[in-house]
Amino acid sequence: MRMDFKKLLFLGLVTLFSCTISAQKILKDFTTVFEKSTGTETSTYQETITFYKELAAAYPEISMLEMGETDSGFPLHLVVFNASKEFDFNKINDSKKIIILINNAIHPGEPDGVDASMMLLRDLVQDKNRILQLKNIIIAVIPIYNIGGALNRNSFSRANQNGPKEYGFRGNAQNFDLNRDFIKADTKNAKAFAEIFHLVNPDIFIDNHVSNGADYQYGITHLFTQHNNLGNDLGHFIENEMKPNIEVSLLKKDIIITPYVNVWRTTPEVGFSQFFDSPRYSTGYTTLFNTLGMMVETHMLKPYKQRVEESYSLLESVIDFTLEKGAEIKELRNNAVATILAKKTYPISFELDKNNYSTLQFKGYEGSYLDSKVTNGKRLFYDRTKPYTKPVKYFNNYIPSKEIQIPKGYLLKQGWWKVMERLKDNNIEYISFKKDTILTVEEQHIKDYKTSTKPFEGHYPHFNTTVSSEIKKVLFNKGDIYIPIQQNGVRYIIETLEAEATDSFFNWNFFDTVLEQKEHFSSYVFEDIAEKLLEENPDLRDSLNQKMKADKDFADNPEAQLDFVYKNSPYYENAHLKLPVYKVF
Repeated sequence: MRMDFKKLLFLGLVTLFSCTISAQKILKDFTTVFEKSTGTETSTYQETITFYKELAAAYPEISMLEMGETDSGFPLHLVVFNASKEFDFNKINDSKKIIILINNAIHPGEPDGVDASMMLLRDLVQDKNRILQLKNIIIAVIPIYNIGGALNRNSFSRANQNGPKEYGFRGNAQNFDLNRDFIKADTKNAKAFAEIFHLVNPDIFIDNHVSNGADYQYGITHLFTQHNNLGNDLGHFIENEMKPNIEVSLLKKDIIITPYVNVWRTTPEVGFSQFFDSPRYSTGYTTLFNTLGMMVETHMLKPYKQRVEESYSLLESVIDFTLEKGAEIKELRNNAVATILAKKTYPISFELDKNNYSTLQFKGYEGSYLDSKVTNGKRLFYDRTKPYTKPVKYFNNYIPSKEIQIPKGYLLKQGWWKVMERLKDNNIEYISFKKDTILTVEEQHIKDYKTSTKPFEGHYPHFNTTVSSEIKKVLFNKGDIYIPIQQNGVRYIIETLEAEATDSFFNWNFFDTVLEQKEHFSSYVFEDIAEKLLEENPDLRDSLNQKMKADKDFADNPEAQLDFVYKNSPYYENAHLKLPVYKVF
């Protein structure tokens, strides 16, 4: 049978085209800038994105998605590895695969994870056996989170850091530190991260960093989500299963690792505490959705090549741990919300347990204080010719300092659209009132608070906040919202809407307008009104007299006395100090 010439030509072209594509895939050089420079340089933002685009084009197990805007004007990307080549996360989450999310360059002057992740994904897709082995694991990578900072490259802003030759800057395009922005979400980056996080719904989250602080022998340290903060079975799992497993795994690779050395202006021998990652930080934020979190902190003074290679090894160890324990992690996460709600109370702030510590066999360097050759004072000097291994106290336990009774739900008055935006961004479910409704609720007033005297990340945050409350009937208008507590975001709801919580919306200044009186009085006018009020209200007169007897400063201040009468009269505005957040029990 003769084959038609046109068909023969067509098949020849198809074969040639296929061979060309295969040859391009084989011949494409995926050696990174880090490798080409023998471990002294890191990829630029453009080089990183190009690398992943070409990797995704060459290997069907990789896909790169654009996920929202950043303050820099560039989109945030998500690179996904899936052996089954499925990249629709609605289907992925239904498949019960274990998901790891890796975040890089939240501080672009700390680019170790950028280069480690590039090599990791490349090595995975180029190893058929590894692809088969990881058939039940999804690895998602944010190549560079702080794009604005990555574009602001220099060689000097990390004065204490040993390489690479050039790197990005800590602040983003608005000069925010993005690792303080996960609750207040002042940046487009944070909004895009929330979109990624809730789409991916990771079981494990890893945020790659480089440390500051003391000098010691370790090239890499870990900062797992504080286990008391994570709480319940997940907290026990991260402290007693995940942490020791990964430490042992790295030790088998001749890599020593220790908890993040949370030491400032002193030396590690005195002992140190675990860093407490409240919700403003990445792993504190992911904790609110019951994700096992870990910050990798390589040591600033170790060579860049060592830091990247050890970051790579740690990521491999986390993947291997996930292969072994993935089903258990899924089950713990699936049960987490029910476990929280079953306890009836929830801790909203913690303090260090100074009576409960473990002992580390810490590998450090002898430190001493010498005369400074720059100033007329002393300087701390670590002698690397005198390494030591010493027992050091490690305080890694925290106890609740404030707990609240978990309500059935919260109510929020409409008009607070900045709060509403953040609830929506974090997939918090709520119901809008379709008509005006009177409910019996707990109404809250700010009783006391302190405020930072210096700006911090665009805010003057509050702290030491206390509230008073009373049960009363309140009219809620059409459009006000009810937020039920029985949902996946229960922890986010409590930690943001409870004013006394460390990183609450109140403490981040979202409700500051309730702290101001909008109306007041003229003393010469109110004197006559106050006199009549005291005549008609003996209890108010008694309260005034008792306060004058108990408080000398008050007794010597007629204006304060008149203000006391005003604030205990019907003329005092009821909006002052009243939170627009109510609770239903």
